[in-house]
Amino acid sequence: MNVAPGLFLTFEGIEGAGKTSNLQHAKDLIEASGKSVIVSREPGGTEVGEKIREVLLDPDLPAMHSDTELLLMFASRAEHYQHKILPALNDGNWVLCDRFSDASFAYQGGGRHIAIPRISALENWVLGEFRPDTTFLFDLPVNLGLSRAKARGAADRIEQEEAEFFEQIRRCYLDRAAKEPERFCLIDASQTLDAVRQQLGKAIQTLLDNSQG
Repeated sequence: MNVAPGLFLTFEGIEGAGKTSNLQHAKDLIEASGKSVIVSREPGGTEVGEKIREVLLDPDLPAMHSDTELLLMFASRAEHYQHKILPALNDGNWVLCDRFSDASFAYQGGGRHIAIPRISALENWVLGEFRPDTTFLFDLPVNLGLSRAKARGAADRIEQEEAEFFEQIRRCYLDRAAKEPERFCLIDASQTLDAVRQQLGKAIQTLLDNSQG
């Protein structure tokens, strides 16, 4: 739950779903309405968080224990929430974030098989009752997403995982969306870019209309 003046919107999905480029499109739409927008990402978002990101995604590091990965994600998130997200929201900005805590449930829970209650305990410790106002889930078949991601260039440490890893992540994302339909906005990311942006644009317009009420 976010009780700050601004809105907190998160963008989630597997590799190749197009969430990053569509986040920029959402930013443009919201700014055109006169709102002030801050864009960020996870892991990262702060100076400390970006250093943690380098460690998490470095493909040349030796195998990392799943608990280490999870704890590093939440260490980055703690810095991000306290030093960037919350201050920006309290100033009345809309904050758009490329991944947030849902990614930990999907990647470390679904993909790494860490027990969901352990992740929930960390989420509650770091964030309290704070949650995104709306989460845009860009969903598409894993094989399509991975082919798009491969075309972008060299894979990072997590992108190097096998397809089944991402199938489990996708299932976890969809399960979370089904359980919280009031928060999640499901976007069919298998469509053309124009079609995806039409879906996103309608959802953003609804948020803008509601914010005026």
